[in-house]
Amino acid sequence: MSSQFAPLKNDTFLRALMRQETDYTPLWLMRQAGRYLPEYREVRKGAGSFMSLAKNPDFATEVTIQPLDRFALDAAILFSDILTVPDAMGLGLYFEEGEGPKFERPLRDEKAVMALQVADMANLQYVFDAVTQIRTTLNGRVPLIGFSGSPWTLACYMVEGQGSREFHTVKSMMYKRPDLMDHILRTNATSVAAYLNAQIDAGAQAVMIFDSWGGALADGAYQRFSLQYMQDVMRQLKRNKDGQHIPAIVFTKGGGLWLEQIADIGADAVGLDWTVNLGQARARVGSKVALQGNLDPAVLFAGPDQIREQVTAALSSYGKPSAGHGHVFNLGHGISQFTPPESVTVLVETVHEVSRKMRQTEA
Repeated sequence: MSSQFAPLKNDTFLRALMRQETDYTPLWLMRQAGRYLPEYREVRKGAGSFMSLAKNPDFATEVTIQPLDRFALDAAILFSDILTVPDAMGLGLYFEEGEGPKFERPLRDEKAVMALQVADMANLQYVFDAVTQIRTTLNGRVPLIGFSGSPWTLACYMVEGQGSREFHTVKSMMYKRPDLMDHILRTNATSVAAYLNAQIDAGAQAVMIFDSWGGALADGAYQRFSLQYMQDVMRQLKRNKDGQHIPAIVFTKGGGLWLEQIADIGADAVGLDWTVNLGQARARVGSKVALQGNLDPAVLFAGPDQIREQVTAALSSYGKPSAGHGHVFNLGHGISQFTPPESVTVLVETVHEVSRKMRQTEA
């Protein structure tokens, strides 16, 4: 029931996603709860492992709130990992220090692929418990974003067994046995939709699909194996909860080439990486979707003056928001673990200050 949560005090982020007027440009950061914060590293050390952190709602709540206590961010994002879904499918997720996530049982042959079934949401209850606990702890401070990996991005890890630079194994399956790839992607799409819907039921006020590896695909293959399955997820998503619209964001890293097609799949907003010009992107999508992005995360290694200059340039590129348009400021990808927290303070303050001034000037 909606009454279990406090009323929202700052809805600027949600309003921007729905292309409504806002007093300033809201922002949050991909991977904003993470290793660049010393307080996160402290909790991570106490948890013992990444998955111990992610699977404990108390820990997940604590680290989700940490960046909000430091910076005036306009949204919180659930602390979790995109690979919780294939883990719930029985692939055996584990993390090796310095090497990233791996699966004990990757999908390497027809038997393994055809045995794949939709994730049992009971295996992901720890995520939904964390969502509810975080939303309760936020007490209406800012909205909470739930998320999932895209069907294609999950498939990359599920077939490769780990991260990859060239995706030989998954692309070989895609071209040699598209029927097997379709089975994986259909199963993933159903699982992702159920997962996001359960997060919405637990208290998420917006959801995001991370298509981290869509940009690794050729034109044609992207539409066939990534975009159409994200559209399948969008068709199955709950878009209203307790009388409130639940905005959805889709983000394909390296997807600028296909911006118009991404904007057509039914999401409220499209995330952009740093290779895309914001002003040109706005002209390309018109009032169809809001845009999210897209400062190069490396800018945060520069000095305060350079950060302010680059932030101002990005805001100016998008231009003054008008009715039917919306912009959420973000990085073009996740924040680096080596980022000085002081740089994030400069970023947040500059986005809010400059965007307020832009709205006060005559168009």
